[in-house]
Amino acid sequence: DAVTIVPADLDDSWTRDTAPNFVTRGGSELAASVFHFNAWGRKYQRFGRDAALGHRLAEALGVPTFSSSLFLEGGAINVDGEGTLLTTESCVLNQNRNPGLSKAEAEAELCESLGVDKVIWLPGDPTEKETDGHVDGMACYVMPGVVMFETCPNRGTEGYLISQENLAALERARDARGRSLEIIILNEAYEAEATSDIFCRSYINFYICNGGVVMPGYGIERDREARDIVARSFPDRRVAQVDVNEIAVGGGGIHCVTQQQPTVARQPPS
Repeated sequence: DAVTIVPADLDDSWTRDTAPNFVTRGGSELAASVFHFNAWGRKYQRFGRDAALGHRLAEALGVPTFSSSLFLEGGAINVDGEGTLLTTESCVLNQNRNPGLSKAEAEAELCESLGVDKVIWLPGDPTEKETDGHVDGMACYVMPGVVMFETCPNRGTEGYLISQENLAALERARDARGRSLEIIILNEAYEAEATSDIFCRSYINFYICNGGVVMPGYGIERDREARDIVARSFPDRRVAQVDVNEIAVGGGGIHCVTQQQPTVARQPPS
């Protein structure tokens, strides 16, 4: 009874990237901020139905929309709710999305379209084939001032070096309130068997919902370690670990197929 089904034709299942990014004002008004979508830099030819989903869902929910000038996806951003946004240069500044856009211009548009005051830039991962290094496979706010960061545990590999470069950038960062960040390290599911070239081995690609966290599992020994870290980081939430091997084969995880909508005291007039 608590679920409303909204039928919609899609090109892909990754609603994190195609659904609206919901914003609130004063805890009483809800709106939808919508990026342009071009299938992760035109990696796929058919994406018209996905590109229309943001506005279509907002219309179904009866909330006003704000259209960003950026070509981007929801998996490219993570926010703390207090004015700070995490993202990656390898994605936002990629020529396959926003050619000719400067870092300063991108930062100004992110602040305008999402109501944030500070953007923390991580280098990202230019070797990641599907998303060009979405931040949702790398870092996530646990609470303001505290970020969980996923690293590759296999020293000496390219993945390890890339994760260390991003970790160093996060350690240097200050948020919108001038705080340095407490960082919780979480190792990725490096031992999971890759059943495709784009297989997603990310534990941090989880979804934070009311009273809980739904996180990936792969049926490997490291699952327990990852679940324990997430459970300690969210002590007031129930953690449910779900086998994602059939999702991961397509390059994403739990976070990639979900998009949260905040509760507000009242809906704005449609």
